[in-house]
Amino acid sequence: MHVLVIGSGAREHALLVALASDPKVDRLVIAPGNAGTAAIAEQRDVDITSGPAVTALARDVEADLVVIGPEVPLVLGVADAVRAAGIACFGPSQDAARIEGSKAFAKDVMAAAGVRTARSEIVDNPAGLDAALARFGPDAGEAAWVVKDDGLAAGKGVVVTADRSAARAHAAGLLDDGHPVLLESFLDGPELSLFCVVDGNTVVPLLPAQDFKRVGDGDSGPNTGGMGAYAPLPWLSREATAGIVANVVEPVAAELVRRGNRFSGLLYAGLAMTSTGPAVVEFNCRFGDPETQAVLALLESPLGQLLYAAATGGLSDFGALRWRDGAAVTVVLAAENYPGRPRVGDVIVGAEADGVLHAGTALREDGAVVSSGGRVLSVVGTGADLEAARTDAYRVLDSIRLPGSHFRTDIALAATEGRIRL
Repeated sequence: MHVLVIGSGAREHALLVALASDPKVDRLVIAPGNAGTAAIAEQRDVDITSGPAVTALARDVEADLVVIGPEVPLVLGVADAVRAAGIACFGPSQDAARIEGSKAFAKDVMAAAGVRTARSEIVDNPAGLDAALARFGPDAGEAAWVVKDDGLAAGKGVVVTADRSAARAHAAGLLDDGHPVLLESFLDGPELSLFCVVDGNTVVPLLPAQDFKRVGDGDSGPNTGGMGAYAPLPWLSREATAGIVANVVEPVAAELVRRGNRFSGLLYAGLAMTSTGPAVVEFNCRFGDPETQAVLALLESPLGQLLYAAATGGLSDFGALRWRDGAAVTVVLAAENYPGRPRVGDVIVGAEADGVLHAGTALREDGAVVSSGGRVLSVVGTGADLEAARTDAYRVLDSIRLPGSHFRTDIALAATEGRIRL
């Protein structure tokens, strides 16, 4: 099987590593890729937002399966173009991808499916902002305001704050840029990410994971695209996971089918395990980053065959997934000043170590690996338990050198110490 992966981040690097271990995958191509993916896959250039360009490349490399990593091409309908050419594609249609592309659409789907989520309100006019803010956050007796961009924001369009001026400034900035604002009620409790491979009404869950959005230790500082993750979750029972699948993911998948927006691909449910039960924070239409790096490190089932089954209508016959024992921890190494404008172009030492997945990297003309983005590397540690996996990840991080770089030192620490309670 020839597989073409679209994207350039550590998520796509993790997908390639897992696909390479599938005995039925005999050719891997990635477009555009990065300095690390060049070691395990053919690299091609392509405009990932162009359906015709991706389709032409898929034909050129004789792809049996196209796997689209990022959300932007999915929301723009690239998967539709690939499928229209008769090529199997793992990734939802443009209509189904609205589950991530429009938070208002996602809220409407959840309401129709009877799925619990945060109370919300769309603000599309600055004149109504102050009155809307008064209905949320501390003004309404909640712990904080939750202010989101209604569209795609790469994980960084969210502000959660008890400071009214900060909440208002973020909302006003979005409105000034022509972006509708979504205000939500605050959900208490630990958050988790549950990835499910979906084809219509068939839902196959992967291991639940937890990611870390804030840039600094102790969940301090601004939101980022994600600074680390771990799997599995010792504080979440199998019964609770099964309940989320049955009461959240399956009803949403069924509602999308009912609307004619049948979902085929990776449906990602972000949830808060609140004091009154699970509630959805958001849905995404693709593998999450950095959770994918941890989850796939534990997958024993052949990934290529799993994704091909979902893309070709055979998911219901695939069978139960197999997982390796133990745990995995991902820690993101970020460039200086991230999540602001990152410093780039610095030489990275140690990026070839085992467990290192590349994201914001490039090859210089002299062959040196240099930084080219904000989240530069994901370091994945594995072990018999979370403590061992943490030790493994931070051991590798200690061997990497990148001027001005930073990373969180507390990924999975609370779970390791048993400090997460439902």
